[in-house]
Amino acid sequence: MEFNLTEEQQHIRAAVRELCRKFTGEYWRKLDHDRAYPEEFVQTLTEAGWLAALIPEEYDGAGLGITEASLILEEINLSGGNSAACHAQMYIMGSLLRYGNAEQKSYYLPKIARGELRLQAFGVTEPDAGSDTTKIKTAAVRQGDSYVINGQKVWTSRFQHSDLMLLLARTTPLEQVQDRTGGLSLFLVDLHAAGDSIEARPIEAMVNHETNQVFINDLRVPASALVGEEGKGFRYILDSWNAERILIAAECIGDGRWFVEKASRYASDRVVFGKPIGTNQGVQFPIAQAHAHIEAADLMRFKAAWLFDNKQKCGAEANLAKLLASQASWEAANACLTTHGGYGLAVEYDIERKFRETRLYTVAPVNNNLVLAYIGQHVLNMPKSY
Repeated sequence: MEFNLTEEQQHIRAAVRELCRKFTGEYWRKLDHDRAYPEEFVQTLTEAGWLAALIPEEYDGAGLGITEASLILEEINLSGGNSAACHAQMYIMGSLLRYGNAEQKSYYLPKIARGELRLQAFGVTEPDAGSDTTKIKTAAVRQGDSYVINGQKVWTSRFQHSDLMLLLARTTPLEQVQDRTGGLSLFLVDLHAAGDSIEARPIEAMVNHETNQVFINDLRVPASALVGEEGKGFRYILDSWNAERILIAAECIGDGRWFVEKASRYASDRVVFGKPIGTNQGVQFPIAQAHAHIEAADLMRFKAAWLFDNKQKCGAEANLAKLLASQASWEAANACLTTHGGYGLAVEYDIERKFRETRLYTVAPVNNNLVLAYIGQHVLNMPKSY
């Protein structure tokens, strides 16, 4: 069992850290204030090849594993940035890589790797279905050599900064399938070709995160847009979900370490009543406790990533990693803000921004209560709780 990073992994950390130094807190604060997309940051990451981490070298990518991809996103958040602006390009890639046909991969992957196309939109969640993905109503009907799609999605992030969208739709009505996970199909949609058939309406949120309601009206896509086999889309997106959980865990670990470093430094430097506030156990212990939980979550992140990279089952570990890391980062966020007192609410300290950003991950992209339900049912073999 090896706990040290390889030389290559250490190089990745250092290189991403160096890139992120160009994008200071001031850069992220202005974006947050303006509710703007970090276009320059994402473009810089793309040009450096980091967003092509999971694309095989034969398609002009870096050919790295989920472990290395997680280090990239962790380092972005540890630097004070927010990798949610671009993380989906990594985890969405799983379905296309594993189940896309040769023509799809040879056409799209090199263009994505070179930054000519962005695949950052994932159309799954719907207003009436929520986390019950099998109940989605967006329908794709085969008509000759194409499909016509109608429906609605919600919380579709980065839609307005993406060229492609991975879209889940029902090709067989729910009442006609024996297994409710059947009859769902996955499509790779060219958003430019879609034109007026897709309308996006932005959702204002408490964080600077470009997300939308998406309305799909008589969208016609070629049959060649189908990823894998018709009716097996739910199984395909499970791979994306496991990758997503691992990468979100890494982002939370980056956030958590940012909060702990900031809090411990301030607690050591801030003198009140003639001594550093960190000499008080009431200040020191919550920071130490958060650090301990972050380190524990990090171990689960690496275990889940190792299993994923070695093509072993990792559903339980990926979910556990996301659960533990999001809880730890939120704990660290609260400890950091409390340590800073009123200054923690001041925009210039970046704490309130990061506080809002990391809070997202206790409820999205999967709510922690559903993670606990998954663990109870599928890991501990207890009765289904919902």
